[in-house]
Amino acid sequence: MELLTPDKLVAIFTLTLMEIVLGIDNIVFLSIIAGKLPKNQQAKARNVGLTLALGFRIGLLFAVSWIASLTSPLFSAFDFAVTGRDLIMLGGGLFLIAKSTSEIHGKIEGSEEDSKSAKEKISFWGVIFQLILLDIIFSVDSIVTAVGLSGNFQVMVTAVVLSMIVMLIFSGTVSDFINEHPTMKILALSFLIMIGAMLFADGLHFHIPKGYIYFSMSFSLGVELINMKIRKGISKKR
Repeated sequence: MELLTPDKLVAIFTLTLMEIVLGIDNIVFLSIIAGKLPKNQQAKARNVGLTLALGFRIGLLFAVSWIASLTSPLFSAFDFAVTGRDLIMLGGGLFLIAKSTSEIHGKIEGSEEDSKSAKEKISFWGVIFQLILLDIIFSVDSIVTAVGLSGNFQVMVTAVVLSMIVMLIFSGTVSDFINEHPTMKILALSFLIMIGAMLFADGLHFHIPKGYIYFSMSFSLGVELINMKIRKGISKKR
């Protein structure tokens, strides 16, 4: 088979890994938003959301020439050339910052009744719509990167499908873990604010290396897991 050559297998592995890493933000966001639905709808929302996201990404790969055109300047403002990609990054960054800040405010300031009414207000398709909106933002960036790494359509589609299968398998575990630990939920929302700030900066042509962001996230997560273990040990002694 054409896809089973060593070069293409390496490209598929690299792109799949990249898609999984870039998709972590999606899973965190989906876990928090889906957590507002009744328990019996949460798994369905995650599966439908990720499946639609998969279809959407494959559709964008067919429109790869349009994606490439997003890097061409649309207009200039004060000698700053604004592209379609910049507008998506700016809008997506603001959306993530606003949404995550609102969620944190609700957790800290909101009462139990407020949280019950919020659960009633949010709809199943409202969750799916928000996930697709976020996926548009991350898809543009990941597809531009994927095209740079491999121009082969079959390789890119295979990598996207494999990464989505991995995310579908682990999304339930990640979601349950985040929703069962309130401090972890606040930490996840803080990550999303940081990612939103990175996207906004990217839209202004201030590139922040993703390695710094992922290192910060990993370090904070490691500290919180140690804290959880210590708290568990103390509660057992009591």
